[in-house]
Amino acid sequence: MAPSGLIDVHAHFVTDEYVAAARAAGIAHPDGMPGWPGWDPADHLELMRRGGIDKAYLSVSSPGVHFGDDTAARLLARSVNEFGAAVALQHPDRFGHFATLPGIDGAVAEAAYALDVLGADGVVVESNQHGVYLGDPRFEPLWAELDRRGALVFVHPTSPPNAEAVSLGRPRPMLEFLFDTARSAADLVLAGVLLRHPRIRWVLTHAGGVLPLLADRMDMFRAAFAASPTDDPAVISQLAGIWYDMAGTPFPRQVPAFEAAFGTSRLVYGSDHCWTPAAAVLNQIASIDAAPPPPGHPTWRDLTTGNARRLLAGAER
Repeated sequence: MAPSGLIDVHAHFVTDEYVAAARAAGIAHPDGMPGWPGWDPADHLELMRRGGIDKAYLSVSSPGVHFGDDTAARLLARSVNEFGAAVALQHPDRFGHFATLPGIDGAVAEAAYALDVLGADGVVVESNQHGVYLGDPRFEPLWAELDRRGALVFVHPTSPPNAEAVSLGRPRPMLEFLFDTARSAADLVLAGVLLRHPRIRWVLTHAGGVLPLLADRMDMFRAAFAASPTDDPAVISQLAGIWYDMAGTPFPRQVPAFEAAFGTSRLVYGSDHCWTPAAAVLNQIASIDAAPPPPGHPTWRDLTTGNARRLLAGAER
């Protein structure tokens, strides 16, 4: 049997206009990284060929498009969304697209335009918007609209507030992205967003970051210090009901920890290219292919590709 082609839900692009706008705003080292990557569809397609990736869903990564001005952010979001939609239209069997939102202001309008006019497959939001996390009431109109649509919401980590003080001088994707994913997920659970908006297809990155180690602790604190008793489902069961990609270093340790906490029925593949160089992506895929197969499936490719098809079809919302 031929191995399953991977479906990559965590793939990125940049445009010249986007990088120029970020640099003009003083962002030469995004999230503490050495610099900005380049992106070219032909190069990405060649990586997909070499890695056995059938389709990649493109999005703009951290730091997003809001560099301090609401109007400029709306214009830049529209520009990158039209670019991503054009790439997906040119290569419909190879690329999909998750639309960027311009922060909180204008998010509902841009989501509607991207989904209805551009045909986006979902939207991407950062784990916090300049220190405002996703459980904040200011996001509620956006979640209500996306829940009405049963939309896919890809939550990409970004630097936390005061990142320079806590990142130990290292690039934030090394440590802080994994913690900020957990912060954002905790806020979604503890603010009741997941329960109020059950039709949203949430996708978190990097196998949940540190969430597998923290879910039980969150439940313990919720029970011990809640102002009033709650009959809400346990934190771990709420988190097990959303989706996760395995971008980063899935084996030998991250995915087994994730599997022990949440199972694998909602685990999908992610490369994190173009921010992750092609050689590192191929090494990651080699580790996935070499790992002992998951129960009930011949390979991790087979498992994650089947899961991704359900996710993207809107199954089991």
